[in-house]
Amino acid sequence: MNAHATPHNLQAETFPLWGSRLIEASAGTGKTWTIAALYLRLVLGHGQADSAFARALLPSEILVMTFTRAATRELSDRIRARLLEAARCFRGESAPAAADPFLQGLLADYPDEKARNKAAWQLAMAAESMDEASVHTIDAWCQRMLREHAFDSGSLFDEELVADEQALLTEAVQDYWRRECYPLSEQALGELLQVWRDEAALHQDMRDLLGQGDPVDGDPVSLQQVLAEGRAAVDAALAQLRAPWVERSQAMLDFVQAQSPPAKQGWNGKKFSIARLTGWIETLAAWASGEGDATLPDLKTGWDRLTPDGLQEMRASDAGPMPTLPDAFEQFSQLKDELERLPQPGQAARRHAATHVARQLLLLKRRQGSFGFADMLERLDAALQGEHGERLRARILTQYPVALVDEFQDTSPLQYRIFDQIYRSADNDRTRALLLIGDPKQSIYGFRGADIYSYLQARRATGNRHYALSVNYRSTQELVRTVNHCFLQAEQARESGAFQFKGPAGNPLPFVEVEAQGRAERWVGADGALPALMIQHDLVPRSTTAIRRFFAER
Repeated sequence: MNAHATPHNLQAETFPLWGSRLIEASAGTGKTWTIAALYLRLVLGHGQADSAFARALLPSEILVMTFTRAATRELSDRIRARLLEAARCFRGESAPAAADPFLQGLLADYPDEKARNKAAWQLAMAAESMDEASVHTIDAWCQRMLREHAFDSGSLFDEELVADEQALLTEAVQDYWRRECYPLSEQALGELLQVWRDEAALHQDMRDLLGQGDPVDGDPVSLQQVLAEGRAAVDAALAQLRAPWVERSQAMLDFVQAQSPPAKQGWNGKKFSIARLTGWIETLAAWASGEGDATLPDLKTGWDRLTPDGLQEMRASDAGPMPTLPDAFEQFSQLKDELERLPQPGQAARRHAATHVARQLLLLKRRQGSFGFADMLERLDAALQGEHGERLRARILTQYPVALVDEFQDTSPLQYRIFDQIYRSADNDRTRALLLIGDPKQSIYGFRGADIYSYLQARRATGNRHYALSVNYRSTQELVRTVNHCFLQAEQARESGAFQFKGPAGNPLPFVEVEAQGRAERWVGADGALPALMIQHDLVPRSTTAIRRFFAER
């Protein structure tokens, strides 16, 4: 299977309703319409042998998951309306709209009156039972699974869901600050305050990191020890980097001083100042000898000037080839990057805090018999991997043989792992279906755990079972053409592709061009037609209020 193949054009009438499939649905391409169309087919058991699910399904058996509660309500309403519309057409009470070839084709597939009456009944019953349909946010569905399968998931019946854990988080952070920060030595405290200036900063950081700390086995080390080990690691790495620069700085100094007078050696006398270059190199030599506590020597613009490229810029316009440079200049061009890659003690302190605050938060929740939204995902994930995981998986599959995940680009690695453990994307089993619907170009919820790499992982797991909605019904034709042009230029001109994922093995995230349908309007202003895309650089200094007004007008 080639996971980098161009997606198939999705045809709702013949789309296979079994196995695992990935559907790319760009903005305005009729994603919700398509979900409703596939829902109709699942309710009817519609399709040929190679495209139909094994049997007709009830709404309670079709799991539809999306990102927000508002989206679940809108999706439920749209599906219900589509079911009712189809039921009326099958009963002969109305005819499909002229612009609705899907419903026309669906009717044509049931030419027998008896079959149409049965289909009308199935559609009407499904519409009436939409209040019991399985359209949920991922969090709400996880909560339901933990409660309905409490024995297999190891959940307690009397636990309470706490939507806002901030009071408990504050208590856990305060406990960590008292227990770990108060006993610190003066030196360690100074290092700590470089990470968090106060308890409030620690609290804000923990809000962002909560859930990312790794469990600590055995007796946990103290923050004092973490900081000491981090400092020792930095000191050792820094000493190793400094060591060769005593000799290298001397080689650089010898070269610079040998260029006197600069003009006769082919240098631009205004740019190539021996005194200034000597000063930078002496600062480098002092740092290499261990003078001062600075990790980076204070070279200011010397970081650029003392590189081969920087020296080349100082050559006179009519000069001949540059003299052979000592290797130290090329090595110097890499020094800053090497210094910036030194171990960061602050990161170890943050991991330590995240781990211990998470542990304390869990303890507080257990004491009061409560849990939060993040706990639900982690518990269901753990239960599926636990002693009764296979039985739990089998029961969920019996309950929901088909799942459609909307806005899939916004799922987190943990959320995708839960789906994959249940439906096993790579198996492509005919007895179940996992349909993942989303647009990787709209993966914007990284701050809530969304991860484009989860999308890429699903793309690999689904082999070449990739589909795309290829027609934009919302935007003007000119805008669609312009956007296609911009992205295709980037896709073809850049080695890494439009989204910078293309490599020697192929492109796991290609740009999928869409067609424009039905909107020929153009934006027109007082001065005439406006282009679909404009780029404007504003070089005039303005206040924040003026900037907002200026760009809002545009």
